[in-house]
Amino acid sequence: MKDSVAEEHLYLGFSHKYRDSIFPLHTSISLFLLSYCDCKLFKIFLVPTGEDVDDQFVTKNLLGDLEVHLISRCQLPVVVQSCCLPAVVVKDGKFCRAGLSVVLRHIIQKTYEADPSKKDVLELLGFKKTCLKACAEVSQWTRLCEISIPLAVEGFLKASPEHCQTIPPDILQLERKLGEPVRVHNDDKIRRQKLQQQKADTKAAVPVLGKEATEEGKPVEMHEHPLPSLELSIAFSKLLVQEASSAVNREAAHIRRTKTSDLPLLDHVFAEGLYFTLADIVLLPCIHQFLVSSIKQGKNLVNLPLISSWYRRVQEVPGVKKAAGKCNMALLQLPELMSAPEEQLQDFSSVPDELEEENEDSNFIGGPRPTMTKLTENGIEAKFSPHPCPSWTLDWTNLPSAVNPGEGKMSRDRALRKQQQLNNLVAAVTKLAKPGDVIVDFCSGGGHVGIVLAHMMPSCQVVLIENKELSLIRAKDRSDELGLNNIWFIQANLDYFHGTFNIGVALHACGVATDMVIEHCIKSRAAFVISPCCYGFIQNTVKFKYPRSHQFKEILSYKEHMILCRFADQTAVQLPPERRLIGKQCMGLVDLDRAWAAEERNYSVQVISMEPESCSPKNNMFVGIP
Repeated sequence: MKDSVAEEHLYLGFSHKYRDSIFPLHTSISLFLLSYCDCKLFKIFLVPTGEDVDDQFVTKNLLGDLEVHLISRCQLPVVVQSCCLPAVVVKDGKFCRAGLSVVLRHIIQKTYEADPSKKDVLELLGFKKTCLKACAEVSQWTRLCEISIPLAVEGFLKASPEHCQTIPPDILQLERKLGEPVRVHNDDKIRRQKLQQQKADTKAAVPVLGKEATEEGKPVEMHEHPLPSLELSIAFSKLLVQEASSAVNREAAHIRRTKTSDLPLLDHVFAEGLYFTLADIVLLPCIHQFLVSSIKQGKNLVNLPLISSWYRRVQEVPGVKKAAGKCNMALLQLPELMSAPEEQLQDFSSVPDELEEENEDSNFIGGPRPTMTKLTENGIEAKFSPHPCPSWTLDWTNLPSAVNPGEGKMSRDRALRKQQQLNNLVAAVTKLAKPGDVIVDFCSGGGHVGIVLAHMMPSCQVVLIENKELSLIRAKDRSDELGLNNIWFIQANLDYFHGTFNIGVALHACGVATDMVIEHCIKSRAAFVISPCCYGFIQNTVKFKYPRSHQFKEILSYKEHMILCRFADQTAVQLPPERRLIGKQCMGLVDLDRAWAAEERNYSVQVISMEPESCSPKNNMFVGIP
């Protein structure tokens, strides 16, 4: 066990206790993970939402063997006050991680760093360590686990008996997900092993037709508990650190020759497929509360056979019952449920997928020209405002090396283009900023924009927000080298930052992230300077529908707008000039739609081309002022 682990403070919300859980459920989930990992690396603070909380009751009765402290919202570090809980802060108070998935992933990584023998804890992050890494705005699965199911269960528990007769749609959606075929790395090999097992089982069942079938007129009884499925064997052999393949012989030749399309599909063992991951840890406290409440109300769980099986199976995972005991969570012993009849399954097979593409206008002509012509006929063309200071540049030669983007692994050409991009954004921000302003660098990456702004404007507070931990750590190292005191770092999805600010900045915010940044700025009535990127990744999400503006909605369907987005990505230097020109026009039209949508909400917005245009194929820039 390593001793040199810096103490970090973990802040969890506390609204109330109900049965054996602490609410909000995000807090119960965090405490359950800490217990499962047997992690004592964090100083834990509960942040009550109300004033009438009994200190002794909370700290002695709720948290098993974890030591906790109560703290009021106004006593939180300032950077945490800008974020949703749970949140973790390094002792110097400049680096904050916020939001459930980010905090849980951090607890797992810290536990493993402190004790590398806990490989089972690291395995919770799944294949390539990506479990719940994608943000909820773009990943339906993260959204379901992190937001939808905790909120659905909290709503279900609060509802009056007559309002909680029906199962929440998000719980039904989880049941549906557990019924979908599993795709895992190297699943072709496992599916061949499953086919071999199925054929062996069939062979073993055939001889019961002759004399052996009856003895003194009595039918031979089948095994009450069938042999475990291949999926179960593989899942639990991994949990028990055994070699899964040792249980399965090499496939026969006819199995190896079977086409992939003819192989049997794999069934779910755990939430994400065959292996126990962080998703199961997140779901267990939520589903536990839902099941306890449902059974108390006398509900039949026949509609949820897969969730019931999953709930029983999770309890078999080594360490789960012990962690539940530490958290005072009395896990239920559910009976085996048969699959629901077809007519009952229809209830949740028809749960709409919110993000399914709209099916309208499926017969319009493809390619950008018909769509662009349609807009032109309605008087809409891409238009760019003149650059307010085209020749303005930072004095890069006299800036400290840690400010310069070239002080990394960039080639000289790329570093020069990055400097040119920064000249454009910093020039625009300089014209808008006043002493004392808070400037937020959204999707900050390695901090190229934020660090320059913090260095150039010592009288402003700069906040870097980024979801990728390694990028933000690199930015923090550069900031420490410069000795900057006016800068904070927040690892979080945009939705978990709710601080007030004056100017929002983003350099090459990818796809929908540009619209998320604009929305954040509009809600705070903040000015914004944004350079969009990755237009091809734009798509309808839970919160954002395209086109954005009324003018574009009246003329273009969603699919026609998507055509513009796809072609807006075709501006790479190696493409023919005519193709690049069409790409630039499509970029201009997509951004004009965004600008008009902001103007509908009382903003003045200019779409500008960065100077020189060669600084990036994605060289558009918005400047918006409330």
